[in-house]
Amino acid sequence: MLWKNNIAITNLTMSILNKLFNIKPKTADSNFVNPITTEIHSHLIPNIDDGVQSIQESIAVFKHFAERGYKKVITTPHIMGDFYKNGPENILPALDIISTELKNQGINIEIQAAAEYMIDDAFEKKIASGNLLTFGQNHVLVELPFTEEPANFKSALFELRIAGYKPVLAHPERYAFLAMHRDKFTELFEQGILFQINLFSLIGYYSPQVKKTAEFLIENKMVHMVGSDCHGPRHLPVFNDAIKSYNYQRICELPLINNNL
Repeated sequence: MLWKNNIAITNLTMSILNKLFNIKPKTADSNFVNPITTEIHSHLIPNIDDGVQSIQESIAVFKHFAERGYKKVITTPHIMGDFYKNGPENILPALDIISTELKNQGINIEIQAAAEYMIDDAFEKKIASGNLLTFGQNHVLVELPFTEEPANFKSALFELRIAGYKPVLAHPERYAFLAMHRDKFTELFEQGILFQINLFSLIGYYSPQVKKTAEFLIENKMVHMVGSDCHGPRHLPVFNDAIKSYNYQRICELPLINNNL
């Protein structure tokens, strides 16, 4: 897998630098017990976005979470312009089917559904409808294009808050335009925008640069939630590696709100 090759190269580079400068590498505590019991970002409703494609895949992921101590999973399908025209009308009935199957199989985990909303041209109309899929205390998960800030970014955040929603920015560490101007993180954080870091970012799954940005946010205590962004069984090996990582242990030292949602 490409991500494993990237991680191997990064680890080799760090090993060489550590030897050259006599730096002791930071390692994870093998006795660490994961304190997070609520997962808040995933794509586990079959056949409606780029996540799981069958109920069997969905059940496999929920079972995996339950076996690793998670008590609740809030899954968040994409809602995005003309690509993923989802909403409560198709997400919630599908969730009921999955919930019934989990009970039939004796898998003890609570599941809920919200959504991951792309801030696009249609998003403010969705806000005005008052029909957003939320989680926790009226939290709304939003995402952005990875390379540039959308023209309505600030106005959409303003409209969300005026309407009584609490905006949660999905994986801020992955947006290149924010990473290049890190003062923007501080600006958003001080405005009360909540940051959700992807679990996989912590081990360089997306890129070494994304990992560094995630580490910057951890070091500056600008993290409110951690979520896997799991898209199916193919991500479970990555998930297993990430929850055993040193960076995950670091992020769990912060006052994360996952378990209060």
